[in-house]
Amino acid sequence: MDYQFSNDVSVDTKDKKEKKQPKVYDQKPTPAFISASWSALFIGMISYCIGLWNADMLLNEKGYYFTILLFGLFSAVSVQKSVRDRLEGIPVTEIYYGISWFTTLTSILLLIIGLWNADLELSEKGFYGMSFTLSLFAAIAVQKNTRDKKYIDDSNK
Repeated sequence: MDYQFSNDVSVDTKDKKEKKQPKVYDQKPTPAFISASWSALFIGMISYCIGLWNADMLLNEKGYYFTILLFGLFSAVSVQKSVRDRLEGIPVTEIYYGISWFTTLTSILLLIIGLWNADLELSEKGFYGMSFTLSLFAAIAVQKNTRDKKYIDDSNK
């Protein structure tokens, strides 16, 4: 059916497809959020490391858990960077993007497997899991804040 519109009826212009404008990032993260992110990162990492230092386990086990922490932190930052690059239109190869996600999930899986098979109290296992999770989340937040701040500072010059 072909409907005719008279002059007294308005036509909704939202139905017309318009070219999307790129999003403009112009708000710096607040100092409170930046300090909360850094605090969470240090609290998570230091707690995890103090727990390892005081743990009654062999040195090679401590090395395994410490390496998983470092591996997870690097992988999480790499995921955040590659996701952000894609959003900003910066080319990221599919292989790097996939490897970033794979290594992040692998670090989490390795921690779960290690804790599952460890001869630790359940409360200790929960402590390591939570401090690891806090550290990964905080590393992503710190990377995001750092990148947002630099982007905005560079665009205001």
